[in-house]
Amino acid sequence: MRPDGWYLTEDLNDFLARAADFLRSRPALHTVPLTVTEALRTRGADAYGAEAPTFGSLERAGEVHAAFFRTPPRRPYLTSLSPEEADTLAAHLARLGHRLPGVNADHDTATAFADAWARHTGATPTLHERERLYRLGTLTPPEPLPEGRSRVAGEQDREQLMLWHREFVTAIGGAPAADNSSWADTRIAQGRVTLWETPDGESASMAGVTPMVAGQVRVAPVYTPAHLRGRGYAGAATAEASRVALAAGAAEVLLFADLANPTSNGLYQRIGYRPVVDFAVYDF
Repeated sequence: MRPDGWYLTEDLNDFLARAADFLRSRPALHTVPLTVTEALRTRGADAYGAEAPTFGSLERAGEVHAAFFRTPPRRPYLTSLSPEEADTLAAHLARLGHRLPGVNADHDTATAFADAWARHTGATPTLHERERLYRLGTLTPPEPLPEGRSRVAGEQDREQLMLWHREFVTAIGGAPAADNSSWADTRIAQGRVTLWETPDGESASMAGVTPMVAGQVRVAPVYTPAHLRGRGYAGAATAEASRVALAAGAAEVLLFADLANPTSNGLYQRIGYRPVVDFAVYDF
């Protein structure tokens, strides 16, 4: 334990022993750390990369008040922090020599941490993306639905899923993995991708879901190839994936949308998703 209250570890089990109850106390706001740590727990380090992840918890009087994780080379993900807490974390990580590519957190936390990181390291933060977290209220499937039907992706869709995942990651400004076969294989094996198929059998859109953790499921990713957009396929696939998640017992169904894309934000609200909180992603 350090005087500033931040406890850092590379041991996932150690982190979960300390922070699991805290993360599960607000499953919607903590959807990302819940799903990422579950993937690491079940699949090991190969779930997110070869470099060792870093985890941290802010502890006072034996209770966890905040947490963060980082799976290199990705940005660290922070739960909600006050400006003072963000500053102590930035100072702590800077003292330890951490080199961070950016930060991902709710808007106020991300902005406070970015400002603190600039003060402690001289880095120049740049706003990369603003996202909105949505929670499903009353599911309202699109009317009319596009022609075609939904189905669960199977082994015959493996190459399609790999291609679409690469295109999705590129579209959101990420760096596609050289081999994302494990991404497709895991989701096919667990039945976690819903496809919308046109009447002639062409796959037109996909909506994936995360495993259920602490009663929450997040719809991700949602992707339609550029030449098939504007026909309602994404809305149909998302609504069906959401319906299946509810039927499986999810207490909360969530998703993120890029605030720079009014089309997707409008779509999700029309099928029943309601805003929870805005997030910000900064590059350093």
